Amino acid sequence: TLVKEISDEIERMLGSKMKSVKVRPWTTVGCCAFDYYNAMLINTMDDEGNSIDLGGEFPLEENEHFNKLSVNTLQSDIQVPTNVYNKDPDILNGVYMSEALNDVFINNFQKDPTLTWQYFGSSTGFFRLYPGIKWTPDPNGVVAFDCRNRNWYIQAATSPKDIIIVVDVSGSMKGLKMTIAKHTINTILDTLGENDFVNVIAYTDYVRYVEPCFKGTLVQADLDNREHFKLLVNELQVKGEGEVKKAMKEAFKILNEVTNGQGSLCNQAIMLITDGAMEDFQTVFEEFNWPEKKVRVFTYLIGRDMTFSDNVKWIACNNKGYYTHINTLADVQENVMEYLHVLSRPMVINHDHDIIWTEAYMDTVVSCFTLLSHGILLGVVGTDVPLIEVMMLAPIYKLGSHGYAFLITNNGYILAHPDLRPLYKNEKKRLKPKPNYNSVDLSEVEWEDTEEILRTAMVKGETGTLTLDVRAAVDKGKRPLFLKNDYFYTVIDETPFSFGMVLTRGHGEYIFFGNVSVEEGLHDLMQPDLTIANEWTYCETDIDPHHRKLTQLQAVVRYLTGKEPELECDEVLLQQLLFDAVVTAPLEAYWTALMLNAPGVDPGVETVFLGTRSGLMRVIRYEGTEKRVAEKFLTPADKSNLFTVDHFPVWYRLAAEYPPGRFLYYMPTDDLMSFFFFQDINCYIVDNNGFIIVSKDRADAGRFFGEVDGSVMAQLLKSGLFKRIALYDYQAMCKTAHHHSSSARPLLSPFYGLIAAMKWFPFLILLLESPTLAHKQKKVELMQPCDTEYPGFIYDATITETNSIIKCGRCQKMFVMQAVRNSNLVMLVVQSNLVLNATEHNATVKCNRMKSQKIRRRPESCHAYHPHVRPYLAGLHVNQADYLLLV
Repeated sequence: TLVKEISDEIERMLGSKMKSVKVRPWTTVGCCAFDYYNAMLINTMDDEGNSIDLGGEFPLEENEHFNKLSVNTLQSDIQVPTNVYNKDPDILNGVYMSEALNDVFINNFQKDPTLTWQYFGSSTGFFRLYPGIKWTPDPNGVVAFDCRNRNWYIQAATSPKDIIIVVDVSGSMKGLKMTIAKHTINTILDTLGENDFVNVIAYTDYVRYVEPCFKGTLVQADLDNREHFKLLVNELQVKGEGEVKKAMKEAFKILNEVTNGQGSLCNQAIMLITDGAMEDFQTVFEEFNWPEKKVRVFTYLIGRDMTFSDNVKWIACNNKGYYTHINTLADVQENVMEYLHVLSRPMVINHDHDIIWTEAYMDTVVSCFTLLSHGILLGVVGTDVPLIEVMMLAPIYKLGSHGYAFLITNNGYILAHPDLRPLYKNEKKRLKPKPNYNSVDLSEVEWEDTEEILRTAMVKGETGTLTLDVRAAVDKGKRPLFLKNDYFYTVIDETPFSFGMVLTRGHGEYIFFGNVSVEEGLHDLMQPDLTIANEWTYCETDIDPHHRKLTQLQAVVRYLTGKEPELECDEVLLQQLLFDAVVTAPLEAYWTALMLNAPGVDPGVETVFLGTRSGLMRVIRYEGTEKRVAEKFLTPADKSNLFTVDHFPVWYRLAAEYPPGRFLYYMPTDDLMSFFFFQDINCYIVDNNGFIIVSKDRADAGRFFGEVDGSVMAQLLKSGLFKRIALYDYQAMCKTAHHHSSSARPLLSPFYGLIAAMKWFPFLILLLESPTLAHKQKKVELMQPCDTEYPGFIYDATITETNSIIKCGRCQKMFVMQAVRNSNLVMLVVQSNLVLNATEHNATVKCNRMKSQKIRRRPESCHAYHPHVRPYLAGLHVNQADYLLLV
């Protein structure tokens, strides 16, 4: 019931976003001269203090709703790439014609204040953005952003496609020609997305696949495969004579043999990149493509020599394709983009205005809508939908301490998941997006779904439930939890998305309700020791601009006191919050009494706190700032210890799984503890996951015990006192020597410092890398995605004490271990320290890992054919202003 309720809310919310991009038609006539606000030139003056051409006064005001950027919510403005003339007649006509969108955008924002960026990407290259902003060029003064290159534009402009890129690598292609050809291939690859399929063939007098592993097949054009192709294409060498006939025959065979297990089963095309075609090639088309001409052929003539241009043009024109001549590197981008206009024509003629939902862009998903005229693609209207807005419809308080919700695409890629980590720290400790941040598969996060039952059902758009025994890793992957999770999933209608929800047995099944008066609850809610989870949505503060500066606690109080009755608040959550405030209020008096009355609080106790399921937290300090050791704990700077939109805090989750009536000790930061020790022995207090809480050496606190005393930890594992648990991380970033030969992901541990020190225990690390990495070449260390297996450890609580002697040649050491009663701690007394050596094992990536294709759901719409589509020739020019826009 709950998953259906939440999925319906998500469907309604996404439906409102789709309405905002379905713009009404407008009429227009050609225009001779038209000035507009150029985003890079606004508010810029010349030497005499006058506004420069296409500049003008454009009021900007900082707006929290738009990431605190300075924006103009009353006007959109226009961005034009540096390589496009900003007063080209096509640009002026398009800007003038799309001026009507300005009122549409403003009206949309007034109706739905949760909307963020709205925009129109024109096929001529300009980008209309609302609200208007000042566009900042790069340090060289260049504006490289071209909306037509963005994946949202390409996905909206064309249906899914199967592409075979055929490139001539004969001797005549040497030098600049080959450089242009490689750039052309890379540009074509950049126009592909996760719903497309691709392969790359090079030919001389014989045919070879740039990736032999992909011989005779199509692979999904996801980011990993596209980047892999780019690396291999960069190493292509020219030699021999070119025979295009063999290569075209091979390409047709691949496309004609596409089965249900691969390919988009929609548009099919061959992209021929060559400096000429001399032999008789007509028979290939007669055998494989005529008369249906199911496969389009696009030809790119490289270089200045036009001797064989007629042949190359003939190939395109007789196979429903497009011919273009690329003379320089600067010509590549515009000429490659033309094939998208060709593929869009069936959709344009049919007036099929599909709503396209893209994959995630950091924290946003894009909804797009195509604008069409008679056989001409005018552009794409789009809006950004913040994923946090979607996921807030599945409030964490309803799901329990371990529960969560997630969204995936039709390809099984994650849109939102609490364990998705799209950022990493580079060598300069700066956060950067991972190269594959928006193509992380569900199986890489829900890795206990080993048979991919959950993934398969969700990708197919099914509704159902599934129960799994899982090993969850918390506290940045260091601590394993054993849970029994119930998964509930369903499809979001009219979108390519599926919604999933997880409830852990024992948590989330029931909610405790208690009735207290608003007056009583408000009194206790406003006490200084109480805070609530500011990242949770108790009241919606993003609708009205006047509410956006309110904290959640301020909004709750204003709503309950009647000062802001128009606020939209979660009545169920508020009821729980007031109840928790009242029933926990006596604790404040109790804690205060401990502080004021003898004997008071034990030395060393600095802070006491309480958290509840409603996100309420009570905190009292027993030590002033000058005496605190754990000064960072439970402050906003330490997000992992506070209630967030994704998770209850780590200490809450650990405590929820711990037996009632026992104390849980946990060290969340680098805070240190120490006490008196005997000089001849080392004493440690270690938690149930093997992390040191107390040590003679203050630097040991928070470290894994195996790093400090490997021989003892090895003995504890050998005797079964601690158990090793295999954990997995398929989103890790590893340092690797960068080579052209492979984009495979090495299987390494993410805890480099930990593994370097884990010489205490024979530990196997599976390293998946290309054999060519062993070549003695110059290597450059880069960070790249990698799959990891690493150990977690857990103490067997049934054992209360033990002792042992470890022999090592002529030396020996003794240790004694005693469980600390009613807690998750053990005390270890050790005589000395000893370190053993580690071992490593390397393994090689197999080809089927690279080309394996998981189950996916194809997009419902496909526009690959229309009988009125005519051959599309180079040089065809149509003035958009000559047509009435039909929507």
